Amino acid sequence: MRMRLSILAVTGLLLASCGGGSRQPVWLQGATRPPNKWGYYSGEPVTKWNSDGRTMTLLSELRYTDPKGVVWIAPAGSEVDGASIPRSLWTFMGGPFEGRYRNASVLHDVAYDRKDRPWDEVDRMFYNAMRCSGVGPVEAGTMYYSLLKFGHHWKVEVRKAKRVKPRDRVREEEPEVARALPVNENDIEQTRDWIRSAEPSPEEIEQRASAPR
Repeated sequence: MRMRLSILAVTGLLLASCGGGSRQPVWLQGATRPPNKWGYYSGEPVTKWNSDGRTMTLLSELRYTDPKGVVWIAPAGSEVDGASIPRSLWTFMGGPFEGRYRNASVLHDVAYDRKDRPWDEVDRMFYNAMRCSGVGPVEAGTMYYSLLKFGHHWKVEVRKAKRVKPRDRVREEEPEVARALPVNENDIEQTRDWIRSAEPSPEEIEQRASAPR
């Protein structure tokens, strides 16, 4: 009986994953991959507010592995301010570093600052990371649609080496960032209602965002 209970206890620990509300003990962290369809986190962000009152600096690394096995890292020393999410969208989700949005927002901020991956992949990571953190499908889907439709997007192919004078050095040209569309609150509210009733997949949300309206 005691052995059976021990097996059940260990099984419960192995199945613990982000979104489940429980944490693995130190001896199990990194030893197994939690079976969660939205991926999993490694590490917990520790931050400090900077003197400007607007930005925070990460004191510890935050690592997230998405459902495809792609690893996203917000390294220690990164400065974040929530600017990757247009401020006008904060009314729909609260502040970007509040509650269950926090980890996903930190990763999104760092990836938007680097711009070394396609913006649509970064926004999809944000959706998956939100769901992994326990954000519900309606809230996460509405935020995902809003970023796809009204976020700041860039062209990765523009980021390439460029010769400059007078020292003939090689420097990296910054990606071109397209001007974001003005946020349409009625559109977002209608989309929220659609997500609540239709329960669409992320791919269907992407189709709606890309369709002319």
